[in-house]
Amino acid sequence: MTVTREPTAARMNAAQIRQTLPHRYPMLLVDRVLDLVPGESLVALKAVTCNEPWYQRLADDAPEERFAYPQTLLVESWGQAAGLLAVQEGSEAAELSGQVMLAGAMSGVEFLRPVYPGDVLKHRVRVVRALSDTVIFEGESLVGGDVVLRFSRMVMAFRPGDQLRPPSE
Repeated sequence: MTVTREPTAARMNAAQIRQTLPHRYPMLLVDRVLDLVPGESLVALKAVTCNEPWYQRLADDAPEERFAYPQTLLVESWGQAAGLLAVQEGSEAAELSGQVMLAGAMSGVEFLRPVYPGDVLKHRVRVVRALSDTVIFEGESLVGGDVVLRFSRMVMAFRPGDQLRPPSE
């Protein structure tokens, strides 16, 4: 009888996320990783709060729909969760030191309902395929068990940082 062990799921706190991603306030949009299986899947959280800068200019009497979290930031937050998965030790892209993470093509992106301050997003990300410097993901984001965002595919590519920076003068 052969016994196979499942990979041990890992977690990441805010400090570990900051050590992994280059993003900082106000664009660091992942708060915690609950479950991480390198090369396979990740579950991360993002708490939406009305203290975020995108709500700063809303009038006190703004209707609730004006407080809907920007869809571009939903995509960015999910993409950051995918990036955390892509660079974990044991994954194809983990050895790409000095590389810049770039979101490429996205398909089958569905926004199913708005997200508001007070909601906690649960991003679920799965690797579909990993090639040397490119990873294809699928997944969804949920609030309270309801799917609010779905990705059929997101392609993330890694490119040399020195080739992407403007030439120094």
